[in-house]
Amino acid sequence: MNNKIKLAVAGAVLASASVANAGITWDAGEWTVDMNGNVNAFAIVADNKDTAQAQGAMTNIESNDSTATSINTGLLPSWLGFTATTRQNDIDTSVTISFQPGASVTGALSSGGSAENRQAFLTFGDKSWGSVKVGKDLGIFGSTAILNDMTLLGVGSQGVVGSSGGTTTTLGRIGTGYIYADWNGQIAYTTPNMNGFQATVGVMQPWNATQSGTLSGTSAGNTDEFGFQGQASFSWTGDFAGKVWAGFFSQEVTGLTDGAATPAAAAQTSDRANAFEAGISATVANINLVAYGYSGEGVGTTGLLRDGYDTTGQARDSDGGYVQATYVIPTGTKLGVSYGVSNLDTASGEANTNLVEENDMLTIGAYHPLTKHLNLVAEYSKVESESQLGVDSESDIFSVGAILFF
Repeated sequence: MNNKIKLAVAGAVLASASVANAGITWDAGEWTVDMNGNVNAFAIVADNKDTAQAQGAMTNIESNDSTATSINTGLLPSWLGFTATTRQNDIDTSVTISFQPGASVTGALSSGGSAENRQAFLTFGDKSWGSVKVGKDLGIFGSTAILNDMTLLGVGSQGVVGSSGGTTTTLGRIGTGYIYADWNGQIAYTTPNMNGFQATVGVMQPWNATQSGTLSGTSAGNTDEFGFQGQASFSWTGDFAGKVWAGFFSQEVTGLTDGAATPAAAAQTSDRANAFEAGISATVANINLVAYGYSGEGVGTTGLLRDGYDTTGQARDSDGGYVQATYVIPTGTKLGVSYGVSNLDTASGEANTNLVEENDMLTIGAYHPLTKHLNLVAEYSKVESESQLGVDSESDIFSVGAILFF
């Protein structure tokens, strides 16, 4: 498997030994071209409920009870990637471009659904001194967390309560155990592998931050300073094999308002959003265990810098993590269970808002390699959310489907 699509599939490799180790390759002059990807789809049934505390009482009242069904891709989108590699002047170089077509629509005359273009980057380097990446690819902070998530082969959370399809992907465990690494413009350097130790640091395209008391608040931007991300890891092999890692995210956020009635009338201020993470994945015999945690200020939840600041420009703290255990039975089927939580605190002096306070999800899954390339998947996830105003929602999500890699 080439280095680039591996970022999408490496987590699947961790979750299932049945994933193929290479795409379809051919030589073209001095270049070797690799075409690779996956197609997946799932039948999803979600039972959704919302409850709220009755005003002036300590009892909960049910405000919504509905069922939503869909045929949709899972956390990993259907994928078509092309990578061309060559070695010239003692330097390994490559270029990668990928496409993620939509697989679900919710009405007639909707064409093929939405599509994405997540990767467009080049690399150059040598095993003696490392490699440099230039372009758009999976972010560094949070990347190992999502690549170890067993729901990468499945569905996990749908993300929107009551969703009935039409999305490019589901959320998996994003927002219920880790913040999404996402797809960032970057210039990043990765060290050579030094007896199991390796590190990556990157200069990233700065992103806007949501400053609000609701999910649809104002946006504070940054155009005068890059973002920075990094991650270091140590891997080992043997009867007890594994990997430990730690990473960081840091970006200045400018244009934060001081809470005046309109952004135009408000004074402007700035702040630095920071986050740190650490995790471990260990395998012994047919058992794999994963533990991960993160903590940050101003980084928000679910997506980086989303809802990280209140209307007065004060940073909100957030934290979370997940634990996961998988076991491969003699038939080759991988059975797994995982639990994760993401928390978002109110800022200092901030009144409670209708923003999420806590999201958690329990997932039980079975991933069966029907062939070397094809996996059948069945999952059950229970997602529970609580807002700062005490509004609770929960979803019981059942999904069955298939994912094929080439």
